[in-house]
Amino acid sequence: MNQDRQKALVFFGCPMDCDEKYDAIEDKRTGLRSSEKTYDPLRAVMAVLSDNGRMPDGCREIGSLEVPPWLLPAPPSSEQARITSEEFIGFIDRDGCRDMAGSVKRFVAEKVLPDIPCMVGIDHCLTGGAFEAVADYYGKDAVSLVVVDTHTDAVPMSALSDAIQYDMDTNPQSVYDPADPFLYNRPDSYNASSFLHHLVKDGIVQPRDLYVLGVSDYPDKKTFRIKDPRIQRYAGVFSDLKRSGCTILAKKECLSSPKKLKALLAKIRTPYVYVSVDMDIGAMNAVEGVRFRNWKGMDERGIYKLVDAVAQVATERASLAGMDVMEMDPRRAGEVFGSGRDRTYEIAANIISRVALRETKSR
Repeated sequence: MNQDRQKALVFFGCPMDCDEKYDAIEDKRTGLRSSEKTYDPLRAVMAVLSDNGRMPDGCREIGSLEVPPWLLPAPPSSEQARITSEEFIGFIDRDGCRDMAGSVKRFVAEKVLPDIPCMVGIDHCLTGGAFEAVADYYGKDAVSLVVVDTHTDAVPMSALSDAIQYDMDTNPQSVYDPADPFLYNRPDSYNASSFLHHLVKDGIVQPRDLYVLGVSDYPDKKTFRIKDPRIQRYAGVFSDLKRSGCTILAKKECLSSPKKLKALLAKIRTPYVYVSVDMDIGAMNAVEGVRFRNWKGMDERGIYKLVDAVAQVATERASLAGMDVMEMDPRRAGEVFGSGRDRTYEIAANIISRVALRETKSR
């Protein structure tokens, strides 16, 4: 459907990084900061797009939302006292992520719509705010949400805590520390690993209009047979999502069954689609500059095949209501690793080109 092609593509960012993991906090506290490096993914991705002459007429950039300094990926030295596990976990548990997503929603509603928003950012929970803005504008039954991600991002904190505690009890090689007080009694807040659960629960997206593609965290068959109530609750989250009509397709199926992928996407019934790409879809393979690297993602070619299948839907079966590329780690992106210089920003720019700028060929 092409009726919205006259609308502008509007780029904006939000560099909020509330990652509460120990390694991330230590990096923020002790890492060296370069004056030559940008720590806002929007600026870096826009530089790639502009350098390669792929910014057509009708596109514009309006900058990034203001973020409290201590929640930036490279906080200033004046904020060091707040860079602690207690502060970040407190922010998440107080539903600070929901508040920030609300700021994104207002920003899109007031400064972008009726044009097409394209967010470039870090914490994936912010997708919920951008999507809610376009869903309010077009109607909640008129927009599908297609998420490309290594993680399902629909697991309530209580269910995740159940799975972690089971792992600590049964796995001698568990990476979790039973003495860690932050593994217990966490509220079911809105955050990067649960925001899709809240979008469904709050009626912002219909389950039948939610497509989560490329996941590596879907439980295997033996997990569903475990009788421990903690694992039953955790696995039940995924069963309930599918039972309600949500489409979840694992990474291996996306790669091995392109026909199945296209058949599932062909079921999209809404006139509009919002596309969200979590850059950890290529973690430890195509990219290194992402926040979560607990699963090995796709190579660059695999990412483009998946994204192209999604883009085909956005151009042939529906109109693009908005998109984003998220979960980049500016402290790692563009750095040199054993595999060479990281290309997170270049690949993110290519994804935007393929979905929103209608490119069909690789760079």
